[in-house]
Amino acid sequence: MDIILLGPPGAGKGTQSHRLVERHGMAQLSTGDMLRAAVKAQTPVGVEAKKVMDRGELVSDAIVSALIGEALDAMPEGQGAIFDGFPRTAEQADALDFLLAERDRKLDHVIELEVDEDALVRRIVGRFACAECGTLYHDTANPPKVDGVCDKCGSTEFKRRPDDNEETVRTRMAEYRAKTQPILAPYEKRGIVSRVDGMGGIDEVTQAIEAILHGE
Repeated sequence: MDIILLGPPGAGKGTQSHRLVERHGMAQLSTGDMLRAAVKAQTPVGVEAKKVMDRGELVSDAIVSALIGEALDAMPEGQGAIFDGFPRTAEQADALDFLLAERDRKLDHVIELEVDEDALVRRIVGRFACAECGTLYHDTANPPKVDGVCDKCGSTEFKRRPDDNEETVRTRMAEYRAKTQPILAPYEKRGIVSRVDGMGGIDEVTQAIEAILHGE
């Protein structure tokens, strides 16, 4: 089974993808993770991608499509894929159809996580992580039990992503509305689009997605 999870940055695509991996043994193909790995390795693509992402813009379709194609080729036969954050444009949607057809695959579901923009800004701007073990926190929704101390490893060092600020979030929301939402129309015609309230609790969102996958 191959599915797309759609929604603006911070909608919860990554969290739900991880749960699908655990429940169904699917592979999470997250362009964000792939790009961050390239940035961390300081490859030529990573260096250029960092400049683009820091501005809250999207990297080129050619770079993203190449990353996805390589990931599909590396997957074991029969393993399902979760496309997390891809496609984001009509051009990328066409590229994905081509990449899948080349490999005798097809999309089974396109699931959009719907969000409230103002609430999403509050959710993203408040998030941070332990610099040592990566445990995620939020200023108000999920702070450490002891202020300034990681619950898991006891570290007192924390970090925030430089692009987790209101201006960048709203730029990305505008990008999403302008470029990504229009790609839903062709998928609607195929009858494979479903929508879930992304502002619900994590477990509630998971249950809604599972119901869709099981045809309930």
